[in-house]
Amino acid sequence: MLGNSVINSAKASPSSNRVFIYEVTGLKQSDENDNNRYPFRTSSNVFIKVPYSRMNEQMRRIGLMGGTIVNISSFDSSQTVEDSDD
Repeated sequence: MLGNSVINSAKASPSSNRVFIYEVTGLKQSDENDNNRYPFRTSSNVFIKVPYSRMNEQMRRIGLMGGTIVNISSFDSSQTVEDSDD
């Protein structure tokens, strides 16, 4: 009974709904991301929307792609972000 309440409260935590915007520069094509079906732009900053639960995973992935995170900001649901998949 106690375990069930702990599991349910974890799903409803405020951090599960938090989203952050990573401003990334320097992404480039490499052996690691050549398996993707789309090319990377290398000329400008890219904005990536990341849920709280995947922040560390996404930071590692950006590092593997040769990118540098310039800024991390909290995403408010009233904000709009341009899609970086141009």
